[in-house]
Amino acid sequence: MITKRIIPCLDVRNGRVVKGINFENLSDVSSPVALGKYYSDAGADELVFYDITASSDGRKLFTDILREVAQNIFIPLTVGGGINTIEDFDRVLKCGADKVSVNSGAIKNPSLIKEGALKYGDQCVVLSADIKRVGGEFRVFAKGGREDTGMEAIGWIKKCVSNGAGEVVVNSIDTDGVKGGFDIEMLKAVVEAVNVPVIASGGAGKAEDFVTLFKEIPTIDAGLAASIFHFGEVKIGDLKDLLRRNDIIVR
Repeated sequence: MITKRIIPCLDVRNGRVVKGINFENLSDVSSPVALGKYYSDAGADELVFYDITASSDGRKLFTDILREVAQNIFIPLTVGGGINTIEDFDRVLKCGADKVSVNSGAIKNPSLIKEGALKYGDQCVVLSADIKRVGGEFRVFAKGGREDTGMEAIGWIKKCVSNGAGEVVVNSIDTDGVKGGFDIEMLKAVVEAVNVPVIASGGAGKAEDFVTLFKEIPTIDAGLAASIFHFGEVKIGDLKDLLRRNDIIVR
């Protein structure tokens, strides 16, 4: 079994970490710099930083706060939000990001992933897919989950991986913030469709949800969560101890 990664996620709006339910009703949590440093020190394997309103606001990602986060952590950093061009890749990488996450930018310009992979390598390009069930189909949403693209999600993800996405983050809008567990059905469909690392996002409500995730889908690479870590409901050290006791290999 591959070593599983535990990844906290910072959803950043106007320079502050926020959290909502089903991608709506966002409330203030903390400073991304303080929270990022806390997770780095607490044993997180990686950190994800999303500027969640950059795409819907039609602006570039805030780089000053990103640079400060990167300077204060010692774990890999994935950054997304408002990534629409190769210049955007360049900008966030120069601020200290290790990987660049694309979502709405790739929907608008499908060649963006191929361009990013050719210039920086597949391992640098992460596809972040916001997915919701519509009429019994997994559908891709854009602009922070606000806009139904009409595209079927599994086919879209396969296309992006064939274009050079080296990792996929699956954000289930249906389970986001609900804390009822990860979207196992959706995640299984993605894992079976691609041969790159897949990260589960959306739905974690307790430490046991990670045990269920890794037992139900042994080939999934990582579990990502936000609010349960932000509000201290689950501590990363305790979570890793629980996973080890369940014969799940963690760093």
